[in-house]
Amino acid sequence: MAISLTACILLLKEHHLLKSSAIQSEDAQTMTGISYDSRKVEGPTLFFCKGTKFRPIYLSMARDKGATTYVAEKPYVEGNGLNALIVTNITKAMSILGAAFYDFPQDDLHVIAFTGTKGKTTSAYFTRGILEAAHPKHVALFSTIDRIVGPDPDQRFKSDLTTPESLDLFHDMREAVDNGMTHLVMEVSSQAYLRNRVFGLTYDVGFFLNISPDHIGPNEHPTFANYLHNKLQLLVNSRKVVINAETDHFDEVYAAARTTTYDDSIYLFASAGFQPEDPTLPIDFRFDSSEADLETSKFTLIPVTDKAVELNIGGSYSLSLIGDYNESNATAAIIGAGLAGVDATTAAAGIKNVQIPGRMEATNVAGHGHVYVDYAHNYASMKALLSFLNAEYNNPNIRVVIGAPGDKGVSRRADFAKVLNEYADEAYLTTDDPGFESADAIADQIREGIDEDRVQVKKIIDRREAIKTAIEDSRPEDIVVVAGKGADPYQKVRGVDTPWPKDMVVVKEIAKELAE
Repeated sequence: MAISLTACILLLKEHHLLKSSAIQSEDAQTMTGISYDSRKVEGPTLFFCKGTKFRPIYLSMARDKGATTYVAEKPYVEGNGLNALIVTNITKAMSILGAAFYDFPQDDLHVIAFTGTKGKTTSAYFTRGILEAAHPKHVALFSTIDRIVGPDPDQRFKSDLTTPESLDLFHDMREAVDNGMTHLVMEVSSQAYLRNRVFGLTYDVGFFLNISPDHIGPNEHPTFANYLHNKLQLLVNSRKVVINAETDHFDEVYAAARTTTYDDSIYLFASAGFQPEDPTLPIDFRFDSSEADLETSKFTLIPVTDKAVELNIGGSYSLSLIGDYNESNATAAIIGAGLAGVDATTAAAGIKNVQIPGRMEATNVAGHGHVYVDYAHNYASMKALLSFLNAEYNNPNIRVVIGAPGDKGVSRRADFAKVLNEYADEAYLTTDDPGFESADAIADQIREGIDEDRVQVKKIIDRREAIKTAIEDSRPEDIVVVAGKGADPYQKVRGVDTPWPKDMVVVKEIAKELAE
């Protein structure tokens, strides 16, 4: 991979990002490296001075390692002797130039993208499962949990971010193409647009699943309006759009899609009983639940409009992932695969046995309760999970182990208190990626909103001890929910990814100890 200085200047001008340029060396016209991390610079490299934590010494280090050109929002003395490209927005410039450096890998992939407050990961895994049935070993996945860039085990690794920095994103896209991948299913977070990680990227199919208040805080979105605005950007950057007609703020979502997409390329779906405010709204697909219990979910997908019928994906489907709320995610996945040319027979076979790490993992502990581990990490996902379990077990005693992350999603703390008041009998407040905040203080903030006349509260900051206590306290008919982390193998503590054995691993270790 390489990019010329001339190409950089032309691209930045084309996107109205270039403020000025200073060319120091005509001999350093082609760069064979690209980086925003000075530690990774090797040889003639295009280096980006990015981020609030950027320090000029990083530019000096990059220059010493061979960088020939730097991109920044202002000139740096430390860059003397290097070519300088001064831009209006460094993250937008990085995304545009990163795509070009890796030779626009998105053009060689059929890209399906999901956004929503909840359900992105589940929908992405369902979609990949279906596409893999149609195109074995040719489907890449960029999700909150895994990044899959090839068919071999060593081409699958854990994700650091739902949507990574643009240079990492396009690097992995190029790797996927080089590994023979033809399709990519990806989650796109609101942060990806807030931080311009996907600036300039267009998707073949873009999904809007739902929206509810989340990710609002000092280090994230300043307001809900800003959160919604960034979510909507996926729709205006997609060739075809699929929207859950039952989402909150539907009118705004639908209007955003229609600003850039013709009606015949917009698909709406909803449950069978949903009645929109506008009775003329053209809902293309309905899904009708026929069975949703603790072993399986079965539903029927019903094409309503002519363009829906043309996709040939109507019919009966079953899921191994329990929870009736997953039928909406499955419907989205089937439509996405249908738009990629997959028919109902292949879709039904592909989605049937999909399992998602850290989603509704269950085990029974002898002499104690039924334990569920789930990634549920905001009000909407927690409510869906707890309401389902409450209904299936006929109003059981529910014990919830829960914490909240530090440095982000501050609104979740009050939201967790709200949902605990609605469904929980006992709450075990613990740590969950506290970051640079105090896990003890975060737990206290959740506790402030809990009605302790309704919910018994224990604060046990050690997460393993909290899980152990919840299980030990439980009776055979109780439900124990360990929420928030799912299959996450780390605790983020003061900037360090501290290894964590995963919640279900801990649950099974404790179950074994109790059986001895």
